[in-house]
Amino acid sequence: MNFTDPRYERQIRFAGIGEIGQRKLSESRVAIVGLGALGTMLADQLVRAGIGYIRIIDRDYVEISNLQRQTLYNEQDAKEGTPKAIAAAKKLASVNSLVQIDPHVVDLNPFNAEHLLSDVELILDGSDNFAVRYLINDIALKFNIPWIYGAAVASRGVSYTIIPHLTPCLRCLFPEPPAAGIAETCDTAGIIATASHTVASHQVTEAFKLLINKPEVLNRTMVHFDLWHNHTYAVDVANAHQPNCPACGQHQYDYLEANNYADTIITLCGRNSVQILPISPAALSLEEWEAKLSRIGSVTRNTYLLKFSPDPEIVITLFQDGRVIIQGVTDHIAAKSLYAKYIGT
Repeated sequence: MNFTDPRYERQIRFAGIGEIGQRKLSESRVAIVGLGALGTMLADQLVRAGIGYIRIIDRDYVEISNLQRQTLYNEQDAKEGTPKAIAAAKKLASVNSLVQIDPHVVDLNPFNAEHLLSDVELILDGSDNFAVRYLINDIALKFNIPWIYGAAVASRGVSYTIIPHLTPCLRCLFPEPPAAGIAETCDTAGIIATASHTVASHQVTEAFKLLINKPEVLNRTMVHFDLWHNHTYAVDVANAHQPNCPACGQHQYDYLEANNYADTIITLCGRNSVQILPISPAALSLEEWEAKLSRIGSVTRNTYLLKFSPDPEIVITLFQDGRVIIQGVTDHIAAKSLYAKYIGT
């Protein structure tokens, strides 16, 4: 990559980065997990900053409700149901052709996490659920990769930089995920775009510091803010390390090793949907499935996914990797019944 490209001139003039820092950024490899409000802003800022290689990972497709805050998508993406990773990659390539973008339309899970995350220098959290974050935490500890946690809801946000074996890990701070229905979500509490964009800006700034090796200016606290009520505070978590933490203390990577079928069925928060990942994922021929399912219901298909509606209340989305999202149910048993009825056991 040409790190002296004129587009980086103002960034290079910033004393904290300079030419040496820009060269390091251009040689860096970063993964972003999740391409919602946080992930799209993370990707956009990193691409414009000239990060050399960015792997973007997301399981979902663009919907019209995303456009208020997920900045890499447009109405056409929503109309076509384009996978977020593909729509984002196209937009990012048009922003900076010097950056290598590696999109993956997959659900991050114990079957693929090592393959997708073990060969990068930094992982950025753009996800929306704790199960994925615990999985990232396991990968980061196992392969000694820093990662930056981020979350936003309503007008509030939080960001925290985790460096394996130097800072408390996620499970030190949150030994167990919040109980279902306890934590607020964007669907229950709403969100303003500025909250997610502020979190992403914190994450990207910390990413710069890590990638150009400036540990002396890293933020060692967990940053919280509420933009609507004008509150900002930092929580000192330096003493939160738990010697008996299963992940960083005992090196038990429970989320990475959770290879049982129950872990492949999850309710998608606020989506009135259940995702099912077959225990032995295999590539699907969407064209063949279109021919099968069009006999019994409404079918639409693009290059990356197929949507099948056996009745007005249910939409079943099939992805090329064998993954299925069943919209219109939240109960796992009901979802498995629909899956067995239309897709197979």
